[in-house]
Amino acid sequence: MIERVILYRAPTTAADVDEIADWHRDRLEATVTVRDRFLDVHRTDDLAERFAEARVLSPHDPETGNTMLGTIRYEERALENPERGGGVLYDGGQIQRALNVALPEDERGLETLHVAVLDRAVGTWGDHDGRWHKRVNVLGQPAVVSVPGLYEAPAKPEEYYKEKQRHALLSGDSPPREVLENQVEGEFLIENDPRTTDALKGYVLQAVHYLETGEAFCESAACRLFNAHYHEDLIEAQLRDPAFCDAHARRYGRSTSSPSPSSSSK
Repeated sequence: MIERVILYRAPTTAADVDEIADWHRDRLEATVTVRDRFLDVHRTDDLAERFAEARVLSPHDPETGNTMLGTIRYEERALENPERGGGVLYDGGQIQRALNVALPEDERGLETLHVAVLDRAVGTWGDHDGRWHKRVNVLGQPAVVSVPGLYEAPAKPEEYYKEKQRHALLSGDSPPREVLENQVEGEFLIENDPRTTDALKGYVLQAVHYLETGEAFCESAACRLFNAHYHEDLIEAQLRDPAFCDAHARRYGRSTSSPSPSSSSK
């Protein structure tokens, strides 16, 4: 049984981990605490090299890793200055193992769940279709929750990609948020979306639920434990009522509606 959940902040993102922790305190018997960035609190000498080893090289190649000196130096700079990182996909399983090794031995037991909220994009290899898939979370110890994955992993409406490509051809960069929201039908989250914190609450709870019960996800699309593959499904599961299906409401539904965003931070 989980006795303690430790969440780690992601200061370069729109995720308010303190608010996420408060939401979980209302639903869990476990003690919920917050620490600063995982990659600062549990830094190991070889962490930059482990990130370099976990780099995805090609969307259709299961092999990972580029440990040339220049790549390791890049990872060292990204650890020291996280705002300079980005644009790289990492094998979520390898990252999880690297972070597990970085944990203190007395905190690796399953009575304590660590949830590393990261500013890195992570993925898993799909044997069924021979390509990498971005993920919002990787369940286990520690659980990895990718803030970029929230925006990038679920598929957006097809018109979104067409509009983004059209704008890039005309101007050479990505269109502003207001352009996408005004010209593309359908609902979706994009980088630094103000709904980020609220949406991530369910993905953190998925990690808690998995370690506690062994159940990875819920089959109901109207539940925060649902593994959404499309942004419209993500919004339905994470940002609309009810917050949980009937079965999981009995376990976590002390508040069965989606909480309103809070501006407070500890």
